Amino acid sequence: MNTNAIGVFDSGLGGLSAVKQMLKAMPNENIIYFGDTGRVPYGNRSTDTIRRYAMQDANFLLKHNVKMVVAACGTVSSVAPDLEDVLGVPYTGVVLPTCFTALRESKNGKVGVIGTTATINSHSYKTRIEQKNPDFQVFEQDCPLFVPLVENGIIDHNDRIVQLVVEKYLSPLKNAGVDTVILGCTHYPILKEAIGDYMGDDVLLIDSGKETALYTKKVLEENCLSNTCKDNGTAQFFVSDTPDNFEKIASLFLSKDMQGKVSQINIEEY
Repeated sequence: MNTNAIGVFDSGLGGLSAVKQMLKAMPNENIIYFGDTGRVPYGNRSTDTIRRYAMQDANFLLKHNVKMVVAACGTVSSVAPDLEDVLGVPYTGVVLPTCFTALRESKNGKVGVIGTTATINSHSYKTRIEQKNPDFQVFEQDCPLFVPLVENGIIDHNDRIVQLVVEKYLSPLKNAGVDTVILGCTHYPILKEAIGDYMGDDVLLIDSGKETALYTKKVLEENCLSNTCKDNGTAQFFVSDTPDNFEKIASLFLSKDMQGKVSQINIEEY
């Protein structure tokens, strides 16, 4: 049994979608979460900057002796997929687990991928899907306004602003006839209801946070790192900017009071 925590990081609060799924799949595991709220979003940064941020985020988690690092960030997973080579602990991003599910679940072989500009420009999802099955067609679309909407709490599927932004970005995928859409940024499941309303019931939305949580559980089991204690685990939350807005949105998303449970740190020290 290994009681060390799972370390999770994201550019902001989107990675909470993965944490929420981890709490469901592995309620006895301890989790340490870092949201880089002071530098969000990552999606419009250069590759070198994203890689530097990712290493700082991971180094912070390693200081807490975590047993695995999870980049709950589509941008980092796409631009810096080789972090495991330097971390010294098991590592996963969100790309591979999500691609496996899309390949398994799509019926017509037409898959849509939505993500940040950096993620889409990397073609990470498209490349991996087409390597596994060249018959698949992958349609990519960046959605640069989605992260700011989520970070500012504008997430109601009945909000006209949300509806218009969703329609603007997803209309090409709808017209292409995709039957599966990968939510290639962990912020995006927070807008899942609005995306589902627009795409329709016949289109499967793949939650990258959920697939990553299930894959994390599998990796821990395979490496004999699972926490087999029957008690519920603990979760600690850290951010690089003021916790106020994060606490508010996290409370809504995790369905529990987060007031006073989020600590601010100086990520530049790492």
